[in-house]
Amino acid sequence: MSEKIRCDACPVMCYIAPGQTGACDRYANADGRIVRTDPVVMLTHALQSGSRIVPFANPGWPEAAKSEPVPADIFVTGIGSGTTYPDYKPAPFIVSSKVEGADMVTVVTEAIFSYCGVKVKIDTDRHLGPEGGKVRQNGEVIGHVTTAEYGSQMLSLGGVHHLTGGSKAEGRETCAAMLALCNAQAVDLTIDNGASVTVQAGMPPIVDGTPEYRMRVGCGSATIGMFAAQWQGLVDEVVVVDDHITGVVSEHQAGKVLDWPASGIRIKGYRSTPGRYFRVSDPGLGWGGTKLTDPLEILGPWRPEKGARPGMSLLMVSTTGEDYAYYLLDQALIPQKQPFPEALQPTVSLIAENCEPALCTVLFIGGAGGSLRAGVTKNPVRLTRSIQEGTTRLTLGGAQCYVWPGGGITFMVDVLDLPKGAFGSVPTPALVAPLEFTLPVADYLAMGGHMDQVVTVDQALALGGEYPTSALLRPWPEGGTR
Repeated sequence: MSEKIRCDACPVMCYIAPGQTGACDRYANADGRIVRTDPVVMLTHALQSGSRIVPFANPGWPEAAKSEPVPADIFVTGIGSGTTYPDYKPAPFIVSSKVEGADMVTVVTEAIFSYCGVKVKIDTDRHLGPEGGKVRQNGEVIGHVTTAEYGSQMLSLGGVHHLTGGSKAEGRETCAAMLALCNAQAVDLTIDNGASVTVQAGMPPIVDGTPEYRMRVGCGSATIGMFAAQWQGLVDEVVVVDDHITGVVSEHQAGKVLDWPASGIRIKGYRSTPGRYFRVSDPGLGWGGTKLTDPLEILGPWRPEKGARPGMSLLMVSTTGEDYAYYLLDQALIPQKQPFPEALQPTVSLIAENCEPALCTVLFIGGAGGSLRAGVTKNPVRLTRSIQEGTTRLTLGGAQCYVWPGGGITFMVDVLDLPKGAFGSVPTPALVAPLEFTLPVADYLAMGGHMDQVVTVDQALALGGEYPTSALLRPWPEGGTR
């Protein structure tokens, strides 16, 4: 039996038996030679749908594949390219091309990220957990709840302290959760003193077993600003229940502009500006992200000296239009629930129509300021400066990303902009993500780039890389840009 051979593709340096893969499942021992198990992904706008294999330095290619022409706009991504981390040698592929007549170089590698995380935006007004609350997968803490944004709850997951600063179980669960999220798979999370939530990029969140379908149209005050004119003449008072700002139309600026008569209503809460109330209830899974199942709990005694009278009508509605009820004041000025009037149904439906679909968004965030820069240039700080100046464009799997200002190369990217399966992992634990650095040839030369390693696309296809593999040609994913 042949002996194991050592893989030097990354710092783990596995000894791999014949026919087996290393710990990352991305490199294998094939007949005494290290090969990559994943194909190098190349993108083109010319391919309308599906994907196909293209010739890539492999004697086993069928003749039919060899005869297929390669599109002129082919772009070699970092997906499946392999890595040279910690980059004591040039990046796996340094490819020259012409873009709109300009001579360009694209440096391609798969980067290993211990310093990385994901930011998750969850479109819901439901209370998922307290700010700073611990987020867990399978009992292990992998992140926390961060500041809520307009109509969305936000999670911050991963990061170096969860990946490598805690127990082995914490690191494994953190890496597994991030890998699944970045590859657009569903992950089940629990939040201390909060909800359980299933998160998947591009899909509705599932909160405590119930799918969310609507993102709130706005806070209670904003809802009144949008729809006050729709209610005028149909009802005497409208209260829009919201965990942040509950609105009262008769007191609100919009109501004043419309000459809405005072109703004598009293709201239990902290009054801000007229018609706007904070903290009418604790947050929860009820009306408008509060814990309310009966919205009348936020009402105090009605005041006849301020306009309250028997027979007045009241609409209470949530900011998604999912919860609504209609009441009439009895002789004692106590609201009594009534069948919902047909005339008011279109106004509630209008709120629902203006709600956007509730979805989960996953942004991968990483820092690429380490040694991987040496795979691009002999003077690594010049790559950092070139990206900060906008001379070098950084992409992940062909997807445009946002580079943070300030020092280093810290970036974010929407995982749905990348081709499927673009992310991997290694047992550090750490994530593996594709990177491409594209810049003009003259600037690459001035940067101190590895010019002796530059090849054309045709040469790359003919020679392959340091570790043999196949290549997969795919259409550009929606959202990805070159």
